[in-house]
Amino acid sequence: DAYIALKLFNIFDKRILLEKSSFVYNKIDQPLIKVLASMENLGIKVDQKYLNQLSKEFQKQSIILEKKIYSITKKEFNIASPKQLGEIIFIEMGIKGGKKTKSGTYSTDSSILDNLATNGHEIARLVIEWRELTKLRTTYTDSLLDQVSFSTKRVHTSYASATTITGRLSSNDPNLQNIPIRTENGK
Repeated sequence: DAYIALKLFNIFDKRILLEKSSFVYNKIDQPLIKVLASMENLGIKVDQKYLNQLSKEFQKQSIILEKKIYSITKKEFNIASPKQLGEIIFIEMGIKGGKKTKSGTYSTDSSILDNLATNGHEIARLVIEWRELTKLRTTYTDSLLDQVSFSTKRVHTSYASATTITGRLSSNDPNLQNIPIRTENGK
């Protein structure tokens, strides 16, 4: 990697000088490296107590939704299983609007459930809410808590300035830009 990087540097350094294209690199990208490294080292302070409370609240709400779903279906099943959910909704409950996947099971993706919820099917609305809460808890509240550094009590993400087409910063491990804020619980 280092050898290839050096070869590319030797090629592009000359080209940048010839084409007088060094402004962005020298005045923006290079100074940004120190800023991003500092941000990564400092980390982001996380209110662990609040995240724990949120996680517990999301768990409680998920359990309430599960009970409502089970009362509608008259049986317990794995709500997270698209196969089982599809069989319950489209076969056992006989709700119209199901589409089969290539594997022959009924799709229960968000567009299908949104359509069913819009048409007044309570189970679809409840499953959408359950999925949102479960994702918030497992992907965000619990996951962020797992990412908190023991020594600094902060989350240390990695920032990248050249990985998106739009030129914005991105972060990964954890990706702090995917936190959903369109719903009340996401906010």
